[in-house]
Amino acid sequence: MKTIAVIPSRYGSTRFPGKSLAPICGKPLVRWVAEACLRAKTLDEVIVATDDERIAAAVEGTGARAVMTPSDLPSGTDRVAVAAQAADGDVVVNVQGDEPLIDPALIDAVADKLRLDAEGRFQMSTACAPIRTADELAAPTVVKVVMDAEDGALYFSRWAIPFKRDGAADPATGLWQRHIGIYGYRGAFLRRLVATPPCALERAESLEQLRALWLGGRIAVVRTAELGVGVDRPEDVPAVEALMRERGLA
Repeated sequence: MKTIAVIPSRYGSTRFPGKSLAPICGKPLVRWVAEACLRAKTLDEVIVATDDERIAAAVEGTGARAVMTPSDLPSGTDRVAVAAQAADGDVVVNVQGDEPLIDPALIDAVADKLRLDAEGRFQMSTACAPIRTADELAAPTVVKVVMDAEDGALYFSRWAIPFKRDGAADPATGLWQRHIGIYGYRGAFLRRLVATPPCALERAESLEQLRALWLGGRIAVVRTAELGVGVDRPEDVPAVEALMRERGLA
């Protein structure tokens, strides 16, 4: 069994074309993400799955391997599956290509939810962090996850779930959790996932992980306080650079 991190890195980002190559403290964004993955302890390989030779060149010398993938793939998950070519028992971690401050320990924790699950109870893994404000709870851009007694995902929604029937919802209680977009997959389930068309739940919420639940897959959820900091638009770059300097990374 191998544990592989794949960073899907497409050139044509809608809101920030060429985002993967945007300089962050003097280095391309994708290189920061690759180097963070390489600091994780559980990984046997780090792959950058891209459709652009310039992105492939940007990670040369890091220890990560660039794999060229078609530009017309329907999703980042499809790009991950094509690049990983995972065996049934492999664990594949999909690390978002726009988070240069991703914590290597979180990558390890998401991988270990599957690596150490000898009974095969879970087919996927992901992460969550507490929702702390009423604004977060109300925002449809903040995806919520509800979990069972084993921290397995029951459902993901853009709606404020669970619904508080009596009285106002108080995020300070810790009941509400926001989903963090890092995913682990067993190789066999990843192939099944990308071979299945989007289901009605996924189309309604625009959340790909609902396809996994619809297929009967169980998703283990790692609890963390680390929200991550993404680069979604050009104006996000200065804030990320300031955080990197504050943390002594640049």
